[in-house]
Amino acid sequence: MDTRKGTADEDRLVRSLRITASQTSGLAGGGATLVFSAPDTPGGKPRLRAAAGFRAAEEARKLAAKIESLAQEALATGRPRSGPIDGPVAGRGGSEGILAIPLLARSRAVGVIAVAPTAPLSTDAREAIETLAWSAGCQIDHLTMAAELETLANKPATTEATPGRESDERSDELLRLSEELFAQDIELLRSNEKLGKIEKLKNDFIEKMSRELRTPLNSIIEATITVLSSEHENLSAASQATLRHALDEGTAFQRTLQNILDLWRLKQNELPIEIQELSVSDVIDETIFSVQDALRDKPVEIQKEIPEPIGKIRTDLGKLNQILFHLLDNAVKFTEQGRIQIGARLADGRLHCWIADTGIGICADDQRCIWNEFYQVDDRASARYRGAGLGLTLVHDLLTLLEGDSMLTSEPGRGTRIEFSLPVTPV
Repeated sequence: MDTRKGTADEDRLVRSLRITASQTSGLAGGGATLVFSAPDTPGGKPRLRAAAGFRAAEEARKLAAKIESLAQEALATGRPRSGPIDGPVAGRGGSEGILAIPLLARSRAVGVIAVAPTAPLSTDAREAIETLAWSAGCQIDHLTMAAELETLANKPATTEATPGRESDERSDELLRLSEELFAQDIELLRSNEKLGKIEKLKNDFIEKMSRELRTPLNSIIEATITVLSSEHENLSAASQATLRHALDEGTAFQRTLQNILDLWRLKQNELPIEIQELSVSDVIDETIFSVQDALRDKPVEIQKEIPEPIGKIRTDLGKLNQILFHLLDNAVKFTEQGRIQIGARLADGRLHCWIADTGIGICADDQRCIWNEFYQVDDRASARYRGAGLGLTLVHDLLTLLEGDSMLTSEPGRGTRIEFSLPVTPV
């Protein structure tokens, strides 16, 4: 077999499996996803080929080791297998356990896709993941079959007593493999067309939602601000309070809609990184100013902490603003009294930031789930504390995009501290 062609085919397979892992993770609400191929040798271990939904490659390898027996069982039986996960799952997902779906081709399992969804899979999501699994199985087997076909075609004839029979058998085998390859090509094209239509429908929906909701919402907010500012003296106290409440609700809805759109663009790799020069102190000041309305009359003090002066740095200003705002807004939302500290320092080419509060805190069982989309620690939280549970999910994904990391420590009744760091360039 041509080594260069084999390498190119393997590279295409690797890219395809990475895309499959990413799409599966998206269908599972951002859950951790692993893609294995069958062992290279009989009795060997499944080979980890791709992963998605993790903060680091080491976390994917650890989960792969944990679920190795489940993957082997799915490979051996050719049937989906599920089970709990011992210990927390790195990244998001895992609250629903792990589901291992075999990648089937020519009536045999050639791999496994394992997913730890963040919530129960819907029927549509399960069917879409099974379609992706089937397509991945065909792609893995396609490479194997192509190698078999080329090996057979280049196999020299042996000097046996029945050379005619051997030639006929080899011709029959070549024809069979060629027909199976052609059939797989057709099925893969159909599968890709189906997945492409699904993707287009989702893209069209997001674009329509953006256009149909954001435009009138912006008009409503602008009109409310205009009335409050120009007719202030002619409005009763009750009317002013009603309009301010409507403005608050509209602004919160606008922010939720923007979070949904940003999360979608992140999943589609359509949110570019835009590096520019900035002052960390100024960014923190702007963040504190942006949450003043949310504080209202709460006896809460926000303290700015920068232990050592930080000069100008270069990073993505917009995304740093978003991360700090969502973390500080969350702290304000869940702190009824006391103080909130927001600070930063520069060390080893990374910007380290923290937000610490004296709020209600988070119990240990909920701490691993707070990065999940639409997750609320308390079912009544959405009514008591305004928000859709997307802010921390967006923070997690923005930090992943910027190659950052985060750490959370919290204790119920004593408050929460979230630290994060990301690489920056000093000016």
